[in-house]
Amino acid sequence: MQMNVRDDFLNGHGICHGELVFTLADSTFAFACNSYNINTVAVGCSIEFLRAVKGGDRLSAEAVEQSLTGKTGIYNIRVTNREGETVAMFCGKLSQIKDNLVPVES
Repeated sequence: MQMNVRDDFLNGHGICHGELVFTLADSTFAFACNSYNINTVAVGCSIEFLRAVKGGDRLSAEAVEQSLTGKTGIYNIRVTNREGETVAMFCGKLSQIKDNLVPVES
């Protein structure tokens, strides 16, 4: 996923609000962990902000599945800036819940 950092995303320090970086990472996590067509929800997550993000930048987020066993899994999400520098690392834990996202024909 990608996100352009607009001027209205900036906080009082003139850098991107951490919550918006978090939202990009969390949305990437949601798409990744639901990609098996099994409903999943987050049961925990954490984020580390590693470098400031300036207005006008373009952020990209990529998910890597670390573990998927039984009904739980862990994904790492790396958020990078236009130069490819890591600006944040997000780790999310999921739990599979009942049913599929898209109905499966019998």
